[in-house]
Amino acid sequence: MTNPIIERELVGALRTRKAAAFLVGVAVLFTVIVALRWPTDARVALSGSGSQQMCRLFAYGLLAALLLLVPGFPATSIVREKKQGTLELLLNSSIKPWGIYLGKLVGVMGLVVLLVATSLPAAAACYAMGGVGLGQLATLYLVLLVMALEYTALGLLVSSYCNSTDSALRVTYGLVLLAALVTVGPHLFLEGKGGPYAQLAARLRYISPIPAVMELVGQSDWSGRGVISARGAPGRFLLVAVISTLAMMGATIARLNHRIFDRARPQGRITDERSLVVRLFRRLVFLVDPQRRKRGIAPLVNPVMVKEFRSRRFGRIHWVLRLVAACAVISLTLAYLTTAGTLDWGVETIGGIMAMLQVGLIVLLAPSLAGGLISSERESGGWELLRMTPLSARSIVCGKLMSVLWTLLLVLLATVPGYLVVIAIKPELWYQVSRVLVCLVLTAVFAMLLSAAMSSIFRRTAVATAVAYTLLVGICGGTLLIWFARNAPFGREVVEAALKLNPLAAALGIIRMADFAQYDLLPANWWITGYLSAACLLILVFQTWRLTRPQ
Repeated sequence: MTNPIIERELVGALRTRKAAAFLVGVAVLFTVIVALRWPTDARVALSGSGSQQMCRLFAYGLLAALLLLVPGFPATSIVREKKQGTLELLLNSSIKPWGIYLGKLVGVMGLVVLLVATSLPAAAACYAMGGVGLGQLATLYLVLLVMALEYTALGLLVSSYCNSTDSALRVTYGLVLLAALVTVGPHLFLEGKGGPYAQLAARLRYISPIPAVMELVGQSDWSGRGVISARGAPGRFLLVAVISTLAMMGATIARLNHRIFDRARPQGRITDERSLVVRLFRRLVFLVDPQRRKRGIAPLVNPVMVKEFRSRRFGRIHWVLRLVAACAVISLTLAYLTTAGTLDWGVETIGGIMAMLQVGLIVLLAPSLAGGLISSERESGGWELLRMTPLSARSIVCGKLMSVLWTLLLVLLATVPGYLVVIAIKPELWYQVSRVLVCLVLTAVFAMLLSAAMSSIFRRTAVATAVAYTLLVGICGGTLLIWFARNAPFGREVVEAALKLNPLAAALGIIRMADFAQYDLLPANWWITGYLSAACLLILVFQTWRLTRPQ
């Protein structure tokens, strides 16, 4: 009568050190939030402003924790079963496909409920201070739980399609960031303007849980510029989330059958074996032909770098060019929006939005490219082959890092035209723009080295990628939670010290974006980023050297 998969998934997850660390970390986080804002005397503000400020910090912290921690568990659930061969046993057992799916869904949501339960004392403290109603807190928890359910269903759907845990993590976190952040972007530009595009952008933002949470904690829309935003974001988000969750659940259950293992592929032929007419036509269609034979490795070229480019799915030159082309199109779109929105927003605000999008792109790409540099070799057995070659640890590290660095630099160069338009509109900003580009390069190097260091520490690619994503988002986004709580409870010195760790905040301060220009973050941020990058490089070199030694 009971589902054994629920017990296996939930109890198995709770027995891991990661789950224990997550639960303890979230409990400590909210305890610190309450302790910082709890009144030290017997007086409580009649307006409830202190409770509302603590409730905002508490809500944003819980939202960030769920966005970072929830997708990793379902994203690896089904694909791990496929790799271990246990999914075939489950499909041939007496458990129905919907029972398998329900067991995995309930197992992950059980962990989510425990994670959310650790925040209940902080919520009770917000209510005890006054100014926050039970209905407000109940609606907030409902929105966050439905969001967790939606992203759990998304992770299970992605896991059913992927064939490796690291690719499942990359796709899931990318879709979560797309749904939570990017969907708010069009409304950021078009708010207050008429027309069908503005209406579509206003409806598109209800896919994200952020506007719903901001409305519940009493804050106006983050894109507000004196324009009265429409109310009802929590209800609209719940409607969209429930419909999308049901659709993803049905699609995943329909895939849980023997056809999930079918991977029929045409044999195909390489380009050089085709007729002359076909080859000429392909030269006109493809700038770089993925089926063309590759040349041998030149004597002075690092073979590890070439191996990474040729073996990594998105390392082949045609995929790199497609990625660069997509970034160039996005940059040109931002350039157009810069010229069209300068009168409404100002050049500094447009430059700050571009910097946020570029840092988000780096945070999204760097762990997916560098998170499996070492761990994927150890998982697949390729590390033993590298150890048998005459390559030194320095050559291995340099080859792997250069394969990621070239890709990130190409992506950054493809987004430069937007800044050129900013300089053309306001030439005196060239000095600030050049310093922003320095911040972006340092951010790319730090993200790459941090992800590579995690890849050398952890044996499994999925764990290394998830930890890299968590640390990067925690540095670039977690420190902004302290900035959100500036003046209550954190003073200027605490906020400035926290923002010095954040390269995104440094870039926004350089471009003189509102609410960031008052903080002096340079050159301290450059030194901190440089020291952290050097530490990650030392960890990577030492771990690689240790792994190349005879066991």
